[in-house]
Amino acid sequence: MTRTILALGGGGFTTPPGDPALDELVLELTGRREPRVLFLPTASGDAGEQVHRFLDAFVHRACKAKVLSLFRLRDQRLPLRDLILAQDAIYVGGGSMRNLIALWREHGVDELLREAWGRGTVLAGLSAGAMCWFEQGVTRSAGAAAGAPGLGLLPGSFSVHRDSEPERRPAYLEAVGAGALPDGWIADDGAGLVFSGGEVARVVSARPGAGVARVERIAGTVVERELPAERLGTPGTRVVQDAAVRELRAVRELRARGTGVRG
Repeated sequence: MTRTILALGGGGFTTPPGDPALDELVLELTGRREPRVLFLPTASGDAGEQVHRFLDAFVHRACKAKVLSLFRLRDQRLPLRDLILAQDAIYVGGGSMRNLIALWREHGVDELLREAWGRGTVLAGLSAGAMCWFEQGVTRSAGAAAGAPGLGLLPGSFSVHRDSEPERRPAYLEAVGAGALPDGWIADDGAGLVFSGGEVARVVSARPGAGVARVERIAGTVVERELPAERLGTPGTRVVQDAAVRELRAVRELRARGTGVRG
């Protein structure tokens, strides 16, 4: 099985007007015609706004989209293991990285995600939902930007929002330069990395000027090296065309919004 992770610096469907090419990429990486996609908004406390933006972005695409709320497990009919391991892609939103990791471990979601990844499920995420896959990330969960441990599926460290939250960058460079964080990458909103196994397979960008840099400590000096990025095109080829399917999904969406949780 190909073990694939898409780590995005931020943006995506969570930031208007969104980056629809990144939504397309999540689906394309599965290799499925109509993949099953599960959204985990855990880092935001399962905020309704983030859930609704995900559904707005994916409900009319050629996929089967669901949301897992760990704050509302009483509404979850399937056991977590059955739900998570049935997905073709799992997309994780932004928020507090520390809280995300703590809650996942409390419910055993961290090990289920590791198992799903080993079986070929695409793992994707933005901001905290991207840093969580690495050994370390740079979080502002406690205020000032600081390093925090992730799940360690990917080697090294990752920092996000290079363009939109510029205070993160000097904190990250200083930590890598001091050896407090391992070498890694820093990404703008709308850009990210596709990993195959533990190696970078693609550097992608959905916005003009958005990119990713490699950050390394070399001979005691931190070096930030911009990586050539593949500019993603305008999406649209995977939009569901069947009117009956669209109508069915619209009904499901209305029901889901009535409970605040989908799936």
